[in-house]
Amino acid sequence: MKTLLQISIATLLLGASMCNSSSHPTKWSDKELNDWFDSGKFLNGLQMSPDQSIDRRSFAIHYYDHKVIWDKAFAFLKSADLVNAPLGRIELEGDLFATVSEYFPKDREGTLFEAHQKYIDIQFIIAGKELMDVAPLKNVTITNLYDPEIEALFGTVPSFSTLKASPGRLFIFFPDDAHRPSMKDGIDSIFVRKVVVKVPK
Repeated sequence: MKTLLQISIATLLLGASMCNSSSHPTKWSDKELNDWFDSGKFLNGLQMSPDQSIDRRSFAIHYYDHKVIWDKAFAFLKSADLVNAPLGRIELEGDLFATVSEYFPKDREGTLFEAHQKYIDIQFIIAGKELMDVAPLKNVTITNLYDPEIEALFGTVPSFSTLKASPGRLFIFFPDDAHRPSMKDGIDSIFVRKVVVKVPK
């Protein structure tokens, strides 16, 4: 049988091991980060695929630091009748809210990139399809300074990545992600219904 001293030493060693474990995403290895993201456990049963463009490290850190808010956002997307939800703003809790909109996607020409300071965007296409352009905020030439009334700044970038958005795929844009959503995917516009959940930064 183990003596009381042996048990105490084992307990101390276990405690030290737990303190030194990389329990927060800031300390995760790339493998730990990718395993967590690919598992999709954070979705809590929400049947959507997070897009590969998401900044995994930023998302994991913010999720762990603000888990309650993210869980409420994903719970809303899981339980809400998004097909029949009223257009406009839907108050969720505190500063967390969602907007449902319908539109025909736009041409790129004359459309600026946008970025936010106070909120993180979760964007999800309910019906239809569109293209979303994304680029680092540091590469943006700002044409319209940040306006707190609309919580956005606008500008142009010399180069960007293009993402294909359709039902079932989830996009997350952080304040450092300048994005230009709602672009035509092809010559003709296809009517789009979209929900954007605004997660406080």
